[in-house]
Amino acid sequence: MALVQLDLPAPMALRGRWAALAAVRAAAGSGERCRALGALWHYDDGHGSWADLHHLDEGRAVLLGQDRNDSETYYAEAADFFEEKETDLLAGAPDWWERPVRRARDEELFLGFVYGFDGSVWQRAEYELDDGFASVRLPALSDERTREGVLALASHTGASYTAEAGLSGPSEESVDALIAADAEVDPALVAAVVPSGWDTQAGSAAAHAFLEGRPCGGEARG
Repeated sequence: MALVQLDLPAPMALRGRWAALAAVRAAAGSGERCRALGALWHYDDGHGSWADLHHLDEGRAVLLGQDRNDSETYYAEAADFFEEKETDLLAGAPDWWERPVRRARDEELFLGFVYGFDGSVWQRAEYELDDGFASVRLPALSDERTREGVLALASHTGASYTAEAGLSGPSEESVDALIAADAEVDPALVAAVVPSGWDTQAGSAAAHAFLEGRPCGGEARG
């Protein structure tokens, strides 16, 4: 069965955005929801929907996850649990997609989508159902989404802001600078975005973790 080609950014094009959101979340004390663990980049919305990006060797990657409410594709254990017809998310896929999938299944995570990047294009198995990926709204897919996520998080507080961030919340320019740093984030870049009193050192460290990835078969989130 032929695979379906997807129009998604290359994995490394996601790094600056993913790292920017991770920096703000870590500074806020909720870094577990958006972080890099070696070659695994994790995002979840706090309500059961999530996406993990596993970097493999030779520039390959696997992006997998589930939207808790909108994934209509049920794979393996999920099909049995929900008593739904199974969608084979690995139909026609090369063997290297299986390693991150096996890790997710070992962690008892249900899967709604599995996408593979072979070094040049993203692909998925062929099916007509809504797999929920769009509903997850992974912020790292675009600067605009990342900016929205950072601004929403940094502004949802009664704490006072630093002089750099202003009195009414961070500027778009400061958020864009955080993204453009491409994970080379220092505490000053974080301080320009987050309220005074947030942990800018933790934010910087969380961003730098995205520079430390190595090929993997799908590490546990820990």
